[in-house]
Amino acid sequence: MFYFELLVVLAAIFVGARIGGIGLGVMGAVGLVILTFGFNLEPTTPPIDVMLIIIAVISASAALQASQGLAYMVALAEKMLRKNPKRITFVAPLVCYIFTFVAGTGHIAYSILPIISELATKTGIRPERPLSVSVIASQQAITASPITAATVALAALLAPQGIEIFDILKISIPATLIGVLISAFIINKIGVELKDDPIFNEKLKDPDFVKMINEDAKSVNTSEIPGTAKISVLVFLTAVFVIVLFGAIPSLRPSWEGENGVMASISMVTIIEMVMMSAAALILLISKVKVSTVSSGNIFKAGNEAVIAIFGVAWMGDTFIKGNYIFIESGIKEMVLEAPWTFAIALFVMSILLFSQAATIRAMMPLGVALGIPAGFLIAMFPSVNGYFFIPNYPTIIAAIGFDKTGTTRIGKYVLNHSFMLPGIISTVTAVAIGFLMVFLFGI
Repeated sequence: MFYFELLVVLAAIFVGARIGGIGLGVMGAVGLVILTFGFNLEPTTPPIDVMLIIIAVISASAALQASQGLAYMVALAEKMLRKNPKRITFVAPLVCYIFTFVAGTGHIAYSILPIISELATKTGIRPERPLSVSVIASQQAITASPITAATVALAALLAPQGIEIFDILKISIPATLIGVLISAFIINKIGVELKDDPIFNEKLKDPDFVKMINEDAKSVNTSEIPGTAKISVLVFLTAVFVIVLFGAIPSLRPSWEGENGVMASISMVTIIEMVMMSAAALILLISKVKVSTVSSGNIFKAGNEAVIAIFGVAWMGDTFIKGNYIFIESGIKEMVLEAPWTFAIALFVMSILLFSQAATIRAMMPLGVALGIPAGFLIAMFPSVNGYFFIPNYPTIIAAIGFDKTGTTRIGKYVLNHSFMLPGIISTVTAVAIGFLMVFLFGI
């Protein structure tokens, strides 16, 4: 029965991914119905905490976007990039990494990618290099930010083992950051120079194309951004800092005496929900934007899709794993415990199917915990959920290809030989390897 049930789970994921949007979540619910009524598996509890955290964080991020705080951040990024055009292959990924880390969403890269493409082209640098690594950096930073659904989901799963968000961050931040920098160093040597690229040279024969690349990309006009946008950014950054601070110093959290006389402090899940919702409220009060503007933004819409996706897929995945735990444990436990890194391959493959780090964490990490994989090893393997670059149809990938008018950033003849494959593999493998090294150094 296990294999039939697994087929149901995989089919639900495949069809949901093809539908897109909320498709992944609703198809997860269909899979759950089949597992429950067709195979008599007992449904587990839905991942309520993770869903509430996503709602809280998205509320703050969407309010920041509506207040034009994100536009202000993009303006700062543009200034930084224009000051270092020759080093754009290294500076651009760092900018995308930092912005994703702060904003908690990789979609902020959309505003930066056209600037990267323009500066690379005018500097004579192959745009494929900075664009490809920048997209990967925006994905890797998701597994390093304290306010992303993926990080919070992992922290919630490992909390019973005494793991805090700060324990995850002190491994994932340096691991993913070093992985991105190593990828940038290698990619900077890949491919012919722009002046020698045959596709680019063919396009140069078109006068309209030459005129287009000589024109400046539209810059963000900071004079049109209200002063309240800067205050909104400060509020958002303060909220992120407070979350990291409470995660790093548990003694700062309020605590109460329980019925058994044992002092229990407030959980980080609750703190994140309270702080981010409060940040959203402050931003709305300060910026005085229309609430309808918040809910109509792309960040709010994408966040709600993520909630629905995790609701259905995680619920289905938890139910499947719990119902087949004995079979799964007897089949792979020995192999995984002897070579824990092999679980990273499973995480990577699942992330390709789910197109979501958070959904992958909720679907697969409970299995890792159930199999007895040490918490430190699971943290080290955290960056392996960034596998959705493998198939080149993720929005930021498509956007980067579209913004590169030179044609150097592209999908190859065999589809999988695309511009993002090598930097993605290098960054992910390096991050996981460094993560394991740091876990041993820190003794987690």
